[in-house]
Order: sequence, then structure tokens, then C-alpha cells
Amino acid sequence: MGKEFLSIMDPDDVKKIIDNIPINKRVEKVSLENSLTRILSEDINATINLPPFKRVSMDGYAVIAEDTFSASEENPVRLKLLEVVGAGDVPAKKLTKGYCTEVSTGAPVPEDANGVVMVEFTDTKDGEILIYESTAIGQNITKEGSDIKSGEPLLKSGTRITPDKIGVLSAIGLKEIPVFQKPRVAIISTGNEIISHDEELTYGKIYDINSQTISSAVKSCGCTPLHTEIVKDDYNSLKDKINEFRDVDLIITSGGTSAGTGDILREVLDDLGEVLVHGVSVKPGKPTIIGRLKNGEEDKFLFGLPGYPVAALMVFHVFFAPFLRKMASINLSTNLINKGVVELELSRRYRPARGRTHYLLVKIDGKNAVPILKDSGAITSLAEADGFIEIPKNVEIIEKWSNVKVFPLGGLINPL
Repeated sequence: MGKEFLSIMDPDDVKKIIDNIPINKRVEKVSLENSLTRILSEDINATINLPPFKRVSMDGYAVIAEDTFSASEENPVRLKLLEVVGAGDVPAKKLTKGYCTEVSTGAPVPEDANGVVMVEFTDTKDGEILIYESTAIGQNITKEGSDIKSGEPLLKSGTRITPDKIGVLSAIGLKEIPVFQKPRVAIISTGNEIISHDEELTYGKIYDINSQTISSAVKSCGCTPLHTEIVKDDYNSLKDKINEFRDVDLIITSGGTSAGTGDILREVLDDLGEVLVHGVSVKPGKPTIIGRLKNGEEDKFLFGLPGYPVAALMVFHVFFAPFLRKMASINLSTNLINKGVVELELSRRYRPARGRTHYLLVKIDGKNAVPILKDSGAITSLAEADGFIEIPKNVEIIEKWSNVKVFPLGGLINPL
């Protein structure tokens, strides 16, 4: 017989251990065009006034406002056209009384002009511009720095760069953006029965599922997954593979976590450091392991997921995803974390596992959450699932039509 689990731990205690794992954040600068979805590592202040000059906000005619005060439909004011200034042009002439300048939206305001009459309230006749409506001083003019002044706060550290934020950064001409480096996470699938997708499927073998699912989940948390070849259930092979990744921020394995004869991850962790968690009081996901790897001044950590794909994905989203988002400097208080959580009615009576927190996959049918009654080895349950519900360990029965909170399987879907 193999070793027993060290100690089956309560989920809340496991989460506390994960929360106390130190994180070493690094920063870098990236080009503006490569900054989408990255996280700012420092506050950004405006480097120029926005707008950088006094500009026209409507197509029309720049005027000395006082010239238009008597204008009406019956008695339009007649002004002489001085010049035409489009967006990007520079006015060549100073405006004086009795004259106007034709201007386009975004054009600089001519010197001494203090109002703009919209083109809709004008006409041209006998070489003059007829003004049918008066304009107030400052009307249709945007002052320099009215949006933001140079030196004022623009974006805060921790802001995720989205298309609108790129627009803001573009407006101040910033070419390089200070961001947090994406944490590098090594993904190691283990198992003598696992083969890659370019191998022929023979009796007793199964295709590697976890490498792709966990790598995608890692990427959704703002981290960079690093793939490896499949590692057999062999002490030296697994130890050597883990040692290859001493320079990454985190190692995630799948398989090799049970207390059975063929599972050697715990032995490797005992030799390379120490086991912090081995066994969690949840279903699915009991054979979850967390270890500390001695690595000079900066220890590394390894998260070991169960081999069954459903259990692996559930444990990842419930326990490990929040830590990865924290490593990636994604604001954990954001409402996006719980985006997609819905409250529905359970479609049937359900009896969960006793004495353990239970995570039940469900599919959504209208206003109902329909339990998926397959074990954690049934990968097709993921194809049917829209999310999962969390059932506390002290709940023995959930009655039909009880209100339940359904969490999306992807947690925070944040493809970075």
C-alpha cells in the first residue's frame, strides 16, 4: 500500500496557506501596441494638457461673440470671411470685429475669437456670412487643459489596460508603458497512461487533457503557461522535470497526488522541500497537494492538482485561480471576479457528499440549475456544464427548488 494523506485539511485552512505564500512581482516596459490587457505597475500622470490647445468643438464660424448679440432670424448679422481653418491647420490671421473665420471641429481657435457659431445657424450671401443666432462667450470652444492638465493623475497602478485605456495613453503620446511582468507558470502532466495528441491511442492509454485545460485556465488568470512533455510516474523523471523549472514563478502539476502506490509527487516534494498540504476535505479534489521547494533565497511553490480533469479544473478555480490573479496583479476586489454568478433554483433534490465541501457541476435550463450526476473522471460532464454550486460540508440535503448560487466554471474569464 502507498502512503496515506498527511492530513485532510479544511478548505478555509488551505486558502489561508495559499494566501500567505509570498509573491515576488517584477515590472517591465512594453510598447503601447503590446500593452492591451496588461496591468499598470505604477501611476500614470498626464504629460501634457488635454486638449493641448484651445480648440473648436463644432463646425461653424469663429467669431467675436459680441458681434453676434443682436443676431436673429429676421435680422441676421453680416460678417466678412477672414480665412478657412480646418482640423490640423494653424490660423494665420488674428480675428477682428466684423470678421469671422470658417472652422472645422478640432481646429485651433483663431486669436481673439471667443465664440463659435454652428454652421446650421449661418448662410452665405454676396460673399458675406449671415449669422442668424447669437453665440455666448466661450460657446462651442473647448479650453486647453479642460479635460486634464499636465501632471494630474490619469491612471492608477493596478489598472488593467483595455482599449479605452489605450486611447487615454495614446492621447498623451506615451510610447512605453510600465506594467507588471506576467508570472510564468510551468504546467506538468504526469501519468504512465497519459499520451500526447500526436501519439497513437492504444489500449490502456488516454490523451493528455489537463495540459490544455489548465494552461488555458492559467492564461485566463493573466499568467503565461509553459508546457512540458508528459512525465511518467517515476521519481527521478518527475524530480528532474521539477528542477528544470526553478526559474519560474509557480509550478502546477496534475496527477500523482493520490496516496496510492504509483503516486510519487509527495516523495519528490519531501526531498526538494516540504509538503504544506496533502489532502483537502472537498469533493471532487481531495488529493490536492501544495509544496514548498527550497530554492536558495527565494523558495518556489508547487500546486499539485488531481489527475481527473473535472477535479483538476474545480480545484484550480476554487483554490488556485485567486492566487494566480494575485500574482498577475489583477485587482481581486473587482466586480469582474464574480461576473456571471447567478442565483437559480435547483431542479431536483440532491444529497451531497457528507463531511466534505462539495462542488457540484450544473447546467442552466432557464431559471433552473440542473445537477450533472457524473463522477470527476467523466470529462463529458464539462461539455454539459455551465457552472458549479458550492455546498458546505454541514449540508446533508438540498431540496428541490432551493435557491442556489451558480458560479461560472471559468471564474474570471480574463484572456491576457
